[in-house]
Amino acid sequence: MKTPAVEIRGLKKSFGKVQALDGVDLTIKQGEFLGLLGPNGAGKTTTINILTGLVIRQEGITEIFGKDTVKDYRFTRSKVGIAAQELSIDWFFPVERLLLFHAGYYGLPIKQAKNRVDKIIKKLGLEEKRGTRLRQLSGGMKRRYQLAKALVHDPDIIILDEPTAGVDVELRHELWDYLRKLHSNGKTILLTTHYIEEAELLCERVAIINKGKIIKDGSPIELTKQLGQSGLTIHVTGWDDKMKNLLDNFTFTYDEGRLHFSVLDPEKDMATIIKILTKNDCHIQNINVDKASLEDVFLDLTGERIS
Repeated sequence: MKTPAVEIRGLKKSFGKVQALDGVDLTIKQGEFLGLLGPNGAGKTTTINILTGLVIRQEGITEIFGKDTVKDYRFTRSKVGIAAQELSIDWFFPVERLLLFHAGYYGLPIKQAKNRVDKIIKKLGLEEKRGTRLRQLSGGMKRRYQLAKALVHDPDIIILDEPTAGVDVELRHELWDYLRKLHSNGKTILLTTHYIEEAELLCERVAIINKGKIIKDGSPIELTKQLGQSGLTIHVTGWDDKMKNLLDNFTFTYDEGRLHFSVLDPEKDMATIIKILTKNDCHIQNINVDKASLEDVFLDLTGERIS
């Protein structure tokens, strides 16, 4: 079995009287695309900052490819690229110069750094902005720059903290496509986001953090099937109450030609229900499927909407 890309065990951190992390356990496999979801203040950014050496852990284990992030910090930091929420760099330098500086932080020789920066700038659509000062960029271009900075040293693990916050729909979809390509090329990606759709579309697995603990994880499909409550509404004619016994395996209600079933997997159960109804001279007029979403699961687990 391959060494996990990220291993976190019993991670704790407090700021004064505030317990930010209260025993976080999380494993991310090599090449996995994982979404870390949680309400504001749940511990997402603190976890990321500990992994990348920006915050000192108090208790627990944090490892990158089996190496401790404190004892082997040179190795572990070289393996990670982070696109943080906030820009923290000189606003008055041009984009290309800043990326070259950042490549230098990771020890890339100047020739290799120039080749790498040129490649990243082209891939992320920053060619026309390479000579523009950072403070003059639009919000969307700043997001592109943040991603370019994270990728400039070609890390194995990419951490994205709200990478598409505040960008327009077109840019968001462009970034999604690029992240899919990175993932297909074997990159391990850890994403925090307040866009449920983003997590559902991109992530193989989602971990939900609340009050400093991971309270549930699994694929978006697994979580919605396990915890979400989906519905199947069938409008019929010819219903007879005697048919209730034939549908004993399902939870449903009937009201004036409307059958509503509470089911975990509507597509799977639909065929069986239709077969029973039609076989007993009950005529189907139309069918509506209400599928549980990841947001439903999030609300059920945390009591809050993601925002």
